[in-house]
Amino acid sequence: MMDLNKKSKGGRKPKLNPSKNRHVFRLTDEENIKFLNLYEASGMSNKAKFITTILFQKELKIVKVDISTIDYHTQLTKFFYQFQSIGNNYNQIVKILYRNFSEKKASFYLFKLENHTRELALICKQIIELTKEFEQNHIQKNYEK
Repeated sequence: MMDLNKKSKGGRKPKLNPSKNRHVFRLTDEENIKFLNLYEASGMSNKAKFITTILFQKELKIVKVDISTIDYHTQLTKFFYQFQSIGNNYNQIVKILYRNFSEKKASFYLFKLENHTRELALICKQIIELTKEFEQNHIQKNYEK
């Protein structure tokens, strides 16, 4: 009989600072879409924590990842490394030409190499123009949003 009078000590320990107060608010459809977009972009796992973070002006960081910008950056990086390797190969070819061929023959091949280098320079200028255009049209618009 003495066991029935004792209270059970099992269960979860009470929180030190429990959230007891509850607030309810309503949103229009447009406001709800905007709210859900902000919530998803924040990466938080709990809507209540998200709302309290915004209300009490704690710093909220939202990182937007644009796949097309990342792909473009990757391609530019590949071009950069290819131009570096072309420069290294260019130096090696010039040394080999002057070592293994007569000066007249080496000059002939260097002339051909120079023409191809001009073509590469034009391609490089086009890449720079496309990059500037991409930054103006795509990246600037993302920052305005």
